[in-house]
Amino acid sequence: MRPLIILGTGLAGYTLAREYRKLNAERELVLISQDDGRSYSKPMLSNGLSKGKTADAIAMASAADMATQLKATVHSHVAVTLIDRAAQTVTVQAADGSSETLAYGDLVLAVGADVFRPPLGGNGGERVYTVNDLEDYVRFRTAIGDNGKRVLIIGGGLIGCEFANDLSASGFAVELVEPMGRPLPTLLPERASAAVEDGLRSLGVNFHFAGVTAVDLAGDGVLVTLSDGKTVSADVVLSAIGLRPRVALAQAAGLETARGIVTDRLLRTSDEHIYALGDCAEVSGKVLMYVLPLMAAARALAKTLAGEATPVSYPAMPVQIKTPICPIVVSPVAPNTEGAWEVEADGANVKASFRAANGDLLGFALTGSYATDMKVKSEMAKALPAILA
Repeated sequence: MRPLIILGTGLAGYTLAREYRKLNAERELVLISQDDGRSYSKPMLSNGLSKGKTADAIAMASAADMATQLKATVHSHVAVTLIDRAAQTVTVQAADGSSETLAYGDLVLAVGADVFRPPLGGNGGERVYTVNDLEDYVRFRTAIGDNGKRVLIIGGGLIGCEFANDLSASGFAVELVEPMGRPLPTLLPERASAAVEDGLRSLGVNFHFAGVTAVDLAGDGVLVTLSDGKTVSADVVLSAIGLRPRVALAQAAGLETARGIVTDRLLRTSDEHIYALGDCAEVSGKVLMYVLPLMAAARALAKTLAGEATPVSYPAMPVQIKTPICPIVVSPVAPNTEGAWEVEADGANVKASFRAANGDLLGFALTGSYATDMKVKSEMAKALPAILA
């Protein structure tokens, strides 16, 4: 039997490899990584500072350790330059320019997502950082150094708010820029956003509800120009606007793509020998860039690859946002869903239910004590319809 090759050694790639090895201990398994191949928990990247975590502390195992654990070959710091679907091969290129062609029986694209980079004017782009993997985290930690520096965050969504909480709690001065007028605007109703904003402000976060038009060098720091004409000084800029599924490799191979790499519920792409998993995948029209859907998909795909065709199912899977100053649990409402928010609130404690006209619960947002109340979370999650039954 030809090898199973997994492109990507992030949470998706390594989780799939572990699940597959539980079912098949003998088939040749190869993982290919653009980075150093270390295994780590990506969610830790946005709250590692306040926990005193260096990159080495976040990393749980080296590429060599993972190769031993998985009885696999792990190629690190290599790029895939070609997928030849007819020959069922992938060509990879190492940093020294050497290349190698590897045959596969099944190929899994677990290549993740790219950080969206907005077009910015000015000459300070070198001081605009993103954190999407462990190597990014190393660069960002090096740039900010010890606490006390000023960090401007572009984007008040999930990652932006998590970093704002983490950096502020670690002694950094944080300026958060969000053009949509409130934090977490696509996930929370206004009252819940206000609770989060109040919590972050209590840590010292300054909010600017505008866009960023330019970042210019200014001595050892930068001067950031906002869309309302104001300027803000900072030492470092962190862009946390959002993620876009990586589809370029799939497109070059002639696979069907839309927002992500299109798959059926078996995680199978338009090629019967190629699958997609994690942030890069669009499963039956859904792109879900959260940990729980990824884990469910990895378990299902492992069974399929081991010979038991297993369609993935997504129950309701609420998302916990790591802002300890104001805990948040949200079950996101799909865009353009018809319905309305019903809100109960007491200070920072908000219980918001998004309901259809017939009263059915379609989503919810909890902050403060509601977000830490297991009974409330459980009851609301049980009342939700499955994301993919």
